[in-house]
Amino acid sequence: MSDKITVLLVDDHAVVRTGYKTYLSLSDDIGEVYESDRGEKACQLYERYQPDIVVLDLSMPGIGGFETIRRLLNRDPLSRILVFSIHNELIYVIRAIKAGAKGYIVKSSVPETLVTAVRAIAGGGTFIAPELAQKLAANMVGEDHEEDKVRQLSPREFDVFCLLANGMTSREIAEKLCLSYKTVCNHSTSIKDKLGAKSIAEITLIAGRQGLINAVN
Repeated sequence: MSDKITVLLVDDHAVVRTGYKTYLSLSDDIGEVYESDRGEKACQLYERYQPDIVVLDLSMPGIGGFETIRRLLNRDPLSRILVFSIHNELIYVIRAIKAGAKGYIVKSSVPETLVTAVRAIAGGGTFIAPELAQKLAANMVGEDHEEDKVRQLSPREFDVFCLLANGMTSREIAEKLCLSYKTVCNHSTSIKDKLGAKSIAEITLIAGRQGLINAVN
């Protein structure tokens, strides 16, 4: 039996997967690297291959990254998930860690960071990108009331919230997230209720204060 670390790489951009799969494969202690372009398929591949580490993007079509974390942990509470995202806003990091991810790094990090994080988590540890760790620790000391409200949003509501705040219409969001228009409208209503917002303009103001404007891809 091989002692090498097996990885499931989940990202909807084929070029990104190819690049990082190639880089991971250069490490002597990393073995098979499986690929998935969305969360639903990732859950199926996880059951089939039982990889040591799941390296997961957050912004994907379909169920999205946060819901994928939830489903993977429901299937296997011991699954080790490393979020690998373009988002460096603390609210994403906090939500990912609270959802059960063992680590969080950003795509702007040097490639060696990915390998370091995979090794740390495979060894039973955790890993937060150094540029985020200090800010995260400071943030955990005192939490803003408005931020608490945002954290009450479900994973899919949070996705819709960010897209609405960044100017997308409900129909555009439905197409991007592979949801029905009615479902997006229902999420929008729930978001307003949870945040105490009466309009998209108020949603945008809240997102701006949380650093989430233009925080989508």
